[in-house]
Amino acid sequence: MVKSKDTEAIRELTDEELGKAMDEAYRDLFNLRFRQATRQLEKHQAVSLARKRIARLKTIQTQRRLGIL
Repeated sequence: MVKSKDTEAIRELTDEELGKAMDEAYRDLFNLRFRQATRQLEKHQAVSLARKRIARLKTIQTQRRLGIL
């Protein structure tokens, strides 16, 4: 399995930092969706990348909670 550098960096975060990163990711997604709705967003792929980042954060958070890592 190939691990991305982003995933490795997320795994090194503490639980508190992970929570802050999750809040920031949700805030970024909200802003991207708002910009998309007002037709100000140029890179439409940014929305899907933000959603994938949130999924990575949630996955690592769940793995920690279940003791998988």
